[in-house]
Amino acid sequence: MNVQKMFEKLGGRQAIMVTALMAGLVVLSGCESQADTQDGADQGPPPPEVSVAQVLVEDVELWDAFTGRIEAVETVDLRPRVSGYIDSIHYTEGQDVEKGDVLFTIDPRPYRAELARAEAALQRARAGAELARSEAARAEALAQSRSISREELDQRRAAAATAEADILAAQASADTARLNMAFTEVRAPIAGRTGRALVTPGNLVSEATPLTRIVALDRVHVHFHSDEQAYLRYEAMSRNGERENLRGASFPVRVGLANDVGYPYLGEVDFVDNRLDAEAGTILARAVLDNSEGRFAPGMYARVQLLAGSADDSLLIDDKAVLTDQDRKYVYVVDAEGRAMRRDVQLGRMIDGLRVVTEGLEPTDQVVVSGAQRIFFPGMQVAAQSVDMRGADVTAGEYAAMR
Repeated sequence: MNVQKMFEKLGGRQAIMVTALMAGLVVLSGCESQADTQDGADQGPPPPEVSVAQVLVEDVELWDAFTGRIEAVETVDLRPRVSGYIDSIHYTEGQDVEKGDVLFTIDPRPYRAELARAEAALQRARAGAELARSEAARAEALAQSRSISREELDQRRAAAATAEADILAAQASADTARLNMAFTEVRAPIAGRTGRALVTPGNLVSEATPLTRIVALDRVHVHFHSDEQAYLRYEAMSRNGERENLRGASFPVRVGLANDVGYPYLGEVDFVDNRLDAEAGTILARAVLDNSEGRFAPGMYARVQLLAGSADDSLLIDDKAVLTDQDRKYVYVVDAEGRAMRRDVQLGRMIDGLRVVTEGLEPTDQVVVSGAQRIFFPGMQVAAQSVDMRGADVTAGEYAAMR
């Protein structure tokens, strides 16, 4: 039943009363809606929550970062000194060995026989020399009484001298045979870790045949390349007396492996090359690290930091606080009235997980380190919660590891 039919059934007075009642309901509903809208406008959304930290002011050491590789201080490609068939292998592949340990044995029988022949020849030479000396002595006595000619005396003397020389030759041959006999035991020339055996028993080897590789691991080298700009800067600082020359002193380095947080290992530079690579524009440098714990293996990737200098009263902030606007870097700082204000900044290098700010901030500034994505425009009211600048990026344990 529509409204028109309803009014037709009602009387005139009743129709007027129903109309008035409906109009009142409409007015009351409109008033409540307007009141609800005004109450919501007065409340509004709460200000966004952000984390802020005060700028750190510290004296810092400046480190230049490079990449490099771990190399062994000593590496020996082990080869035999005599030829022959491999008789036995006396080590386990990958085993740590001491200097002088027997690693391979070459069949010694031919060399044992050669040694016996050389020693027999030496004995024969000594016997011959003894006879020649006796004959020369008798000739000297006979020459006194003119019983032999001068020519025969000279011949006896020459024979004695030749016999003495034969002893020396036979002695040298015996010594060589004795060395070759000793060389059938292939020993470790250095202490270190062995590689895989490149031959097995029964193989014929010669002086050119590689047997295995031994690397010394008590210390390791880190080879890294410095760019030409850094090298020129170091040289200029050395000439100005700001630091010692890289070639004349041991400079500290910090090293981190691929899975390390920061640079936990300390070493020092012990070599800088004498020329730059013209194609790459870099110069090779080398640092030495202690490896008594066996932490490093040759060929490992290494991150290297070289001490470049120091800076007093540097301003440091968490690098997550830095935002980008095209080619400009900026941060938000919260003022005394709780408003987030934009500050354009100039940035320096990273120091222990924090970013150096060279321009744009004051030591008393409170920088937004978390929640900046909730700030839609400069001057926006925020609810700031104070945190520690150092702990905003890494945990205390991670930072201690980096130190």
